[in-house]
Amino acid sequence: MAEKQNIRLQLDVHPLSLTIDRDLEPFYREGARLLNQRFQYYRRTMPKATSEQLWMYVALQLAVNWRSDVNAKDITPIMQQLAALDEQVQSALNEKQNKS
Repeated sequence: MAEKQNIRLQLDVHPLSLTIDRDLEPFYREGARLLNQRFQYYRRTMPKATSEQLWMYVALQLAVNWRSDVNAKDITPIMQQLAALDEQVQSALNEKQNKS
């Protein structure tokens, strides 16, 4: 079981207290940093928008980035490795069947 840890993060003016797995702390901190950067960017580019609207833009941008990254993953090397493993398994099965 992963060891738990309490951390405090700040998203714009909103403090967050969380209990997380200790090994995930760097990811939470990096995530908070990224969210704050994006929020500040939208605050500068849309000074009349409300905080709620800015957070919606942040959420939308990160969702689009995530989906784009998922779609861009090249699984060709993995498929090649699976094909090679499949050949090895088939070959081993054929050898065993031929010996029987």
